Amino acid sequence: MNQNKTYFFQSWLIVVIAIISFIGFKSFLPKKLFPEATANSKNVVVDSLMLEAVAEGANLSEEDTLTNKTISFVSNPLGIKFSSEKFEQYKGYQYLIPFFEKLYQLETNKKGKARIAYFGDSMTDGDLIVQDVRTQFQSVFGGEGVGFVNISSESAGSRGSILHEFSPNWKTQSYLKTKSPLRSFGVNGAVFFAKDTVNPTWVKFKAGRNRFSTALNNPTLFYGNSKNKNGRLRQVFGKDTIYKKLTPNAILNTTQIGSTGNNIKVNFINADSIPFYGFNFDNGKGIHVDNFSSRGNSGLPLGSFNIDLMNAFQQKLGYDLIILQFGTNVLNYGSLNYSWYERKMTSVVNHLKQCFPGAAILIITTADKSTKYDMQMKTDSAVAPLIMAQKRYAVKSEAGLVNLFTLMGGDGSMVKWVENVPAKANKDYTHFNYRGAKEIAQLIYKQIDTGYKEYKKLRILAKKKSKPNTTVSDSVTVIKDTLNE
Repeated sequence: MNQNKTYFFQSWLIVVIAIISFIGFKSFLPKKLFPEATANSKNVVVDSLMLEAVAEGANLSEEDTLTNKTISFVSNPLGIKFSSEKFEQYKGYQYLIPFFEKLYQLETNKKGKARIAYFGDSMTDGDLIVQDVRTQFQSVFGGEGVGFVNISSESAGSRGSILHEFSPNWKTQSYLKTKSPLRSFGVNGAVFFAKDTVNPTWVKFKAGRNRFSTALNNPTLFYGNSKNKNGRLRQVFGKDTIYKKLTPNAILNTTQIGSTGNNIKVNFINADSIPFYGFNFDNGKGIHVDNFSSRGNSGLPLGSFNIDLMNAFQQKLGYDLIILQFGTNVLNYGSLNYSWYERKMTSVVNHLKQCFPGAAILIITTADKSTKYDMQMKTDSAVAPLIMAQKRYAVKSEAGLVNLFTLMGGDGSMVKWVENVPAKANKDYTHFNYRGAKEIAQLIYKQIDTGYKEYKKLRILAKKKSKPNTTVSDSVTVIKDTLNE
C-alpha cells in the first residue's frame, strides 16, 4: 500500500515538474509552434518551378518602390481614363478596359461573345469559385456551358458543374510535373495521349445541374499536330455507330462531336501519338468562363506556354480576360521576402500577354490563411508580404487586381470563416468549402462589376468630350444616362 502511494506521488511530482519546465522554457520556444504546413500537406503541394525560383532568389534583396505611391493611368484610345489610385488601394481598372468594352457590347447589342480563362490552384479545384463566377456573368450577359474541360482530371470526382469520367489508360503530362513534354502543353497546362494498344481509350461527360450548364452545348474536341493520320473517334447512339476521322494537320485542330444533349461518350481509335487537349462546351454567344485549376500551382508554370500554340487557342476561343488566382502554394516556403516571386510573375504576366494578344489580365491575391502561434490560430505572417509582392507585379505588368484578403475581411478573417455557423471554410484554415466559395465568387464578381459600372460612366463622358458642339440639352441627356448606368 505504501509502495503504491510512493508511485502515485512520484507520478504527480513528474507532472508538476514538467508543467513548471514548460512554462519556464515557453519564452524560448518558437512562436510558430505547430506549423500549418504539416496539417496541410495533403491539400497543398508545390510545383518544381517554384522550388527552383526559391533557390535562385534566396539572396535577392527586396526593393519596394511603390508603397505610399500614387499610380496614375494614361487615357486609352477612346479617351477613357480611370482616376489615379494609391498603391495601397490599387485595383487597376484601367487595364481591364478591353474586357469592359466587350461586356458593354454584349449588354447593349445583345449579341457577340466574350471569354475568360480562369487559372488557379487548389482554391478553384472542382470548379469551386469559378462555377459561381461563371453563373454570375452568364445570368447578366448570357451564355451557356461550362467551357473548356480536360481529357482527364484529378478533380473530376469533386466537380458538380459537369460529370466527367475517363478510361485509366490516358497518358497525362502536366506543366507542374513535366519540364520537357512530348508535345507542347495546351491552354489547360496539360497534354494527353491515348494509349489504346490493348484496352479501349474513352472519355465520358454528362451535364451537371448548375444553372446555364444543364446541356453539353456544341461539344468540340481540341487536339494538336501529328503524323498519325489513322486516328478516329467512335460514338454509339442507340443502334447507330458513328465514326469521325481526326485531321491532326495544324498546330491546333478541332472536331465537332455528336451529343444527345446532356451526355456524350467518345472512344479514341488508333489515336496514339496525337496530342489531345480537351473538350469545349458553349453555345457560341454570351460569356464563357474556363476553369484551368491545378493543385499545387504557384502560377510560375504558365511561363512555359508555347506562344505559337497559345496564339492558335486565342484565335479559336478568343479570350478577353485572363484571371490568375494563386498564392496558396507560395506561402511558408521559409522566408518573408517574395521579391523572387514578384520578379518571376511579372515575366509570366508579360508572357501571357504574348500568348493571348488583346486579353486583359486580372490578378487575384492570396486569401487569408491561418497558422497556429502561441496555441492560437492567427493570420499567417507570410500573407501580408506575399500580397504586397502580388500587388507590385500587378502594377508593374499593368494588370488589374482583386485583393481577396481584404474582401474576405482582412486580418484574422479565415478563423472567422472556419468558425462561422455554418462554416464557410475547411479546418485546414486555408481552403473554402462550397458555401464559402460561392461567397468568394460573389465578392470577386462584385468588384469586377463595380469597375464595369464606372467604365460605362467614363465611356459616356469621353463620348461627350469628343463632340465639341454638344448642346446643353445633350449634356443633360449625358448626365441622365450616366446616372442610370
